[in-house]
Amino acid sequence: MLNSIYRATEGEGIHVGTPQVFVRFQGCNIGCVNCDSTDTWEFEDLLGMTMEKVLVDVHEKANKGRIRRVSITGGDPLHPKHVPMVKKLVRELKARRYFINLEASGARLVHEVFDAIDFISFDYKTPSTGVKTPLENIKQLAEQYQGRFQIKSVIENEDDFRYVLRAAEQLGDFDFPWVLTPAFNLGELLPFERFKKIIQWNEESGALFRVIAQQHKVIHGAEKKQV
Repeated sequence: MLNSIYRATEGEGIHVGTPQVFVRFQGCNIGCVNCDSTDTWEFEDLLGMTMEKVLVDVHEKANKGRIRRVSITGGDPLHPKHVPMVKKLVRELKARRYFINLEASGARLVHEVFDAIDFISFDYKTPSTGVKTPLENIKQLAEQYQGRFQIKSVIENEDDFRYVLRAAEQLGDFDFPWVLTPAFNLGELLPFERFKKIIQWNEESGALFRVIAQQHKVIHGAEKKQV
């Protein structure tokens, strides 16, 4: 069940600005209230492509293989309906020596996928999303995938920031990257004041996090897709 395959630079997290091919799965039942990709929620196969055609398209979008990074995203690529195809896709991409990042919602750990990829971008949901991420999931990542993951949290307001700060304090001294992404919602202009407040709160609280904007939204606005 695929939504799209396209080339773009990574727009968020510690790999921001890195050219790669995105393979976006179609289907998600997590239901974040501030989701900017609700068009990916319904479970349907918009592309109708065989695995062979998917791999050909990735190769073409990667400038005939010269770009060596692929990001698997969604929707929710770790939903049980998607996992068999994700596992097959990962196996085929690794055979072709691509670096694979996977965007995980934070709702579940799928070790047979995580063990096979290079990097995990894992969400820790904040109150403004209406979804809760088990802190135990982050503890397991830290134990099993050190150096191979980042945590990302979208911050809408001070309540979101304090929520993430409490979680970080519960974890104690952690040595993985935890990125705060200032919310840049559909219909908004670039929210400069929100950015500045999050930077201030982080510095006043001991600078535990990295504050990184969504580059694609800064450049193209909040509405544009596949950038």
